[in-house]
Amino acid sequence: MRSSIIDYLPEWAHEWLGSVMLLGPIFLIVFLAWLLQRTIRGIILKAGELYDLPRHLVKPAILFTRWAIYISAVLMVLGRLGVSGTVLWTAFTGFAAVAAVAFFAAWSVLSNLFCAILIFTARPLRLGDHIELLDAADKPGARGEVVDINLLYITLEDATASQPGVLLQIPNALIFQKVIRRWKGGLPRLPAREQDTADPAAVE
Repeated sequence: MRSSIIDYLPEWAHEWLGSVMLLGPIFLIVFLAWLLQRTIRGIILKAGELYDLPRHLVKPAILFTRWAIYISAVLMVLGRLGVSGTVLWTAFTGFAAVAAVAFFAAWSVLSNLFCAILIFTARPLRLGDHIELLDAADKPGARGEVVDINLLYITLEDATASQPGVLLQIPNALIFQKVIRRWKGGLPRLPAREQDTADPAAVE
């Protein structure tokens, strides 16, 4: 096919044909990778708006797909440039082995990230809820209003503190390991006896 194309080209263009045949597929790979990344990014953003997913979950998903597409494109470009597939595979497996060791070393962080995804999808609690973590059904623990949920921690404003503004940071994995008492979107109601004790006028 290349020889048939050369027959129709002027002599001065013969020198450039090899470069065009090499750079053409490379530019096509880069363009398709960019187009695919933009398309998937739009799909993830639409899904985030449709299902009301938090930005803490949408942004990492976009970054993961972007880097996966770009790394695949780089490998394809290197293949077109003549880099051996065996060399590429050896480099990839070596990098994957190092990444796997790092992931296992940071297993607690990964468990919190996975539990964050479960919290965002299963919705066992939401911002504005008041929760109490119990070691047992009759043993109270940390209690407060949920003011922030991120990929590692749930932040509570401590309801038992003597002064306002005291925050508690609870690892996401702990939410699935403890019994949780939850009040949706409001302060927990105190028993009548506790209300009388808390009200100075009632005590007098």
